[in-house]
Amino acid sequence: MLMEKHLNINEIFYSLQGESSFAGYPCVFIRLAECNLRCSYCDTQYAFGKGKSQAISSIMEQVKAYPCRLVEITGGEPMLQDDVAELFPALHVSGYKILLETNGSIYLGDVPDYVIKIVDVKTPGSGVGESFMKWNLKCLTPQDELKFVLTGYHDYRFALDFIDANLPKVHAIHFSPVQSLLHPNDLAAWMLEDGVNAKLSLQLHKLLQIP
Repeated sequence: MLMEKHLNINEIFYSLQGESSFAGYPCVFIRLAECNLRCSYCDTQYAFGKGKSQAISSIMEQVKAYPCRLVEITGGEPMLQDDVAELFPALHVSGYKILLETNGSIYLGDVPDYVIKIVDVKTPGSGVGESFMKWNLKCLTPQDELKFVLTGYHDYRFALDFIDANLPKVHAIHFSPVQSLLHPNDLAAWMLEDGVNAKLSLQLHKLLQIP
């Protein structure tokens, strides 16, 4: 008899999507525990621990208790846990649209095509600016999205150079300011001046002060 797969879970909760092209939609968040990076501005350090081991069937029961069909798997870094590969089809066969938020430092080639990848390319201001696995650019599809979290003008230029050098064919590219370090008005002015093919992305859940 096969053992049921388990994942180390930090929390499962229901809120509005705060970032990406899905911002504003109700969404169930499955936050997996542990992360391989330590970004300078991280706002989810509470997810660094081991979390609670939970069977995938139990995870699905919690997800189905909420009245929406959009799910985001996030972290921490969800791709650290090999058995996340078993969660994708469990959600898919149950009719959920699946978002995967990942830092791009771990191979994404085995993620199914029905999963929308939201890949956070780390900038120098994060302190882990060399962490992105460039091979993952080959794993992106036209439905996927890139995100750059920016601490200042140096990060902004890094993001522009990255886009120019790699020409990623994705659905959307998001520039998100660390608001304690970079005022959104300043970022908006730079983007307008340069005519950037990216979206200014503010964290809606923080503006509304919801989870």
